Amino acid sequence: MSHPVCKVKSFAIVRPYTLKVGFDDGLSREIDFRPILQGELYGPLRDVRLFEQVALDSEVHTLVWPNGADFDPATLHDWPAQAEVVAKAVEHWSEPHPAGAPG
Repeated sequence: MSHPVCKVKSFAIVRPYTLKVGFDDGLSREIDFRPILQGELYGPLRDVRLFEQVALDSEVHTLVWPNGADFDPATLHDWPAQAEVVAKAVEHWSEPHPAGAPG
């Protein structure tokens, strides 16, 4: 299966936890990240000051945060179809696991 190569070209903060993201193919999406701000990686981004430190990584062409959080640019590009999948994955990552059980 072919996976399209997408590149984030620009972003703007439009409201708390919401970014307008521009892509190299001309598509622009407004993404509300609040539903996925949980767990070890994305949970710290609930601090709006940290969330707003988002940057564009010029090597991998995606959004990155100082705590190491990032997204595959294709996931951002296809956010309407991917948002629920990402939210469920993050929810699963946030669940406590018994000692010794795989996470």
